[in-house]
Amino acid sequence: MFTILDLDVPEEDRFDAFRETVARDMAPHDIVADDVSFFPASVTMLSLGEGIGVSSLAFPAMRSIRTHRLIRHSDPEIWILALIVEGGMHREQGRNRVSPRPGELALYDSSQPFWASVTTDELARSVVLHLPRRSVPVPEQALRRLVATVLPSETGFGALLRQLLSGLIEQGPALGDAHLPRLSSMVLELTTAFLGSLCEADGAQTCAARKTARLLQVKSFVRRRLNDPELTPAMVAAAHHVSLRTLHYLFREDGWTVGEFLREQRLEQCRGDLANPRLADWTIAAIGARAGFRDASAFSRAFRSRYGVPPGEYRRSLEVEPMTPLES
Repeated sequence: MFTILDLDVPEEDRFDAFRETVARDMAPHDIVADDVSFFPASVTMLSLGEGIGVSSLAFPAMRSIRTHRLIRHSDPEIWILALIVEGGMHREQGRNRVSPRPGELALYDSSQPFWASVTTDELARSVVLHLPRRSVPVPEQALRRLVATVLPSETGFGALLRQLLSGLIEQGPALGDAHLPRLSSMVLELTTAFLGSLCEADGAQTCAARKTARLLQVKSFVRRRLNDPELTPAMVAAAHHVSLRTLHYLFREDGWTVGEFLREQRLEQCRGDLANPRLADWTIAAIGARAGFRDASAFSRAFRSRYGVPPGEYRRSLEVEPMTPLES
């Protein structure tokens, strides 16, 4: 989902709006600016799902600190990969200090304290990729050695990643939600290749973690398309550019077949919808169709086989009543 932070608020509120947005979508910081009464900042965000996102930020000169106190209070446990577009930036984390120039990439860790300052006469700009730690299949100890250092971005994976991040921000408004799972997979795979090459991380641990990350991406893709009756294992494999055999192998270690996982997710969505008062006036057939079941009878049989009762009886057992509209 592509969103733009609305800073069309009174000037005296813009600094707080920027700070709250950064805290919500990345991690809380103590931010200090020379003039908070006029803070011409903007934030554009592209959420790719599963906690992966790309943000474009523009802001005036400021200082930012993430302390142990803030980490204890809230830590999203993410890696932050920043592409500097304009302005002078300086950051310290761990034992490293970096002053990346426009066009360069730098990595940060939300779980370690850091200090940063931005020096600019106008606005500084950066594109920031935030990735959940669990999704990056590269050993954490190796990555922590890279924080607050300039990462190569002129050739190879770094150059490709820089172009991809810039392109996502430029083309984000034209992208539909249907493309987001594929984009998420592309971003994760390219970032993994980039960081893994810098760490020379090609061992068994990295391979296993990469497989886990790919499985998470595939599951996210399936959950987003449950209402599509054409969603099949073959379609899932094609969307992720792997063979059907590879897809089945990926799920086998997780204890499912692809078909079993797909059916389980559809039935779980139906069970939730049947308990939802907002959908209490929907027919059983409509509930099933919403989750991709083309045939109402087949849906009822599958639901009864999984939960022991037909969907209508399950709904009645919950005494679900339609919600009364609020009076205006």
